[in-house]
Amino acid sequence: MKPVILADTGPLVALLDRRDRYHGWAVAELDQMTAPLASCEAVLTEACFLLRFESPAQQALLEMVSRGELALPFRLENDVDRVRNLMSRYANVPMSLADACLVRMAEVFERSRVLTLDGDFRIYRRNGRQVIPTLMPTDL
Repeated sequence: MKPVILADTGPLVALLDRRDRYHGWAVAELDQMTAPLASCEAVLTEACFLLRFESPAQQALLEMVSRGELALPFRLENDVDRVRNLMSRYANVPMSLADACLVRMAEVFERSRVLTLDGDFRIYRRNGRQVIPTLMPTDL
């Protein structure tokens, strides 16, 4: 199976908001990527909410989906029980729906890495005990 980069909310927002502290990092990371970029609708929802005062950025995010630059292969209804279990297991963190969907995607796409600005991905485990490979800035 081909490696997949799973995009979390933070890097997508940083990519599209030039004022974001991690904008340069997000641009540099995405410029280097050759692996497909994938995410889920929960991440898009969070990103659009965070970009709510930046209509052009919201449009650019949706255009990434339209052009096939960001795939959305995850269907919550197919994995709702696993997602619910993950959210319950990490309730003390707490784990968002978007994070739970990304962890589930990391289980399904075995050779994936999560592109994130969220240090909680150092805590989360896929398949119970496996560290989730991540791409994040060194200062996190």
